[in-house]
Amino acid sequence: MIRALKKLFLISRPISWPNTAFPFAAGYLISGGSVDTLFIVATFYFLIPYNLLMYGINDVFDYESDMQNPRKGGIEGAREQKAFHPVIIWAAVTSNIPFVCYMLLAGTYVSGAILLLTIFFVIAYSVAKLRFKEIPILDSATSSIHFVGPLIFALSLFGFSIEQLPYVLAFFLWGMASHAFGAIQDIIPDREGKISSIATVFGARRTVWFVFILYAISTVLIASQGVPGLVVGCTGILYMINVLPYLSIDDTTSSRVNTAWRRFIWLNLFTGFVITMTLIYVSV
Repeated sequence: MIRALKKLFLISRPISWPNTAFPFAAGYLISGGSVDTLFIVATFYFLIPYNLLMYGINDVFDYESDMQNPRKGGIEGAREQKAFHPVIIWAAVTSNIPFVCYMLLAGTYVSGAILLLTIFFVIAYSVAKLRFKEIPILDSATSSIHFVGPLIFALSLFGFSIEQLPYVLAFFLWGMASHAFGAIQDIIPDREGKISSIATVFGARRTVWFVFILYAISTVLIASQGVPGLVVGCTGILYMINVLPYLSIDDTTSSRVNTAWRRFIWLNLFTGFVITMTLIYVSV
């Protein structure tokens, strides 16, 4: 049992937990919410069960290509044998059901629809017959929804406002760029595994430029939202700098992007810190 729990813990990608829990928590609090039962339940859900569902399904349905991918097997993705796949699916589903049911009952019709749609995109990204991850552009958009969805769900609990739109759009573009950038390093193993992605179809160089432009637009959107936005926008420049050395990369050297991808993982934690401090500042 302990061994299985350890495997499930690694499969849920703990390094990425804040990327889904933080957007919900921040969106909930800045929209007028407090640290109440729904906040605690939903934050925990987007911290662990949601990630177990997202990455667990991905690991099961990407098994063949992951076995050929040298970067898998650590913080960037597990490689569990097929015998453990039923356990992954069972754990992902059973851990999600009670949280989702509670949030549907505690929210509104609109928030419930957004929550279910977000979960649909989590499943559709990897599961057979849908495989949104193999449809260029839609793969990056779907991946971005995985992280923007919890934020939109939080905002929907209190009603949307036009002032929130630039932040949501910037976050969405940032998510698309980040997914596309991550796909570049997998061009060779994905092609060997006969898996399509935005990077395998467009090629490394064009994908990097796509990433750089989306990061730039996202940064400008955030920086134009007053002084707090300008502070957060400075972190966007760091993502652009992280991509900059790879603008002339080609498919044969695409694996070099992994160095920048590993920086990206830790850069997200720094960005989260900056956003947290900014939110605290504007709230006092």
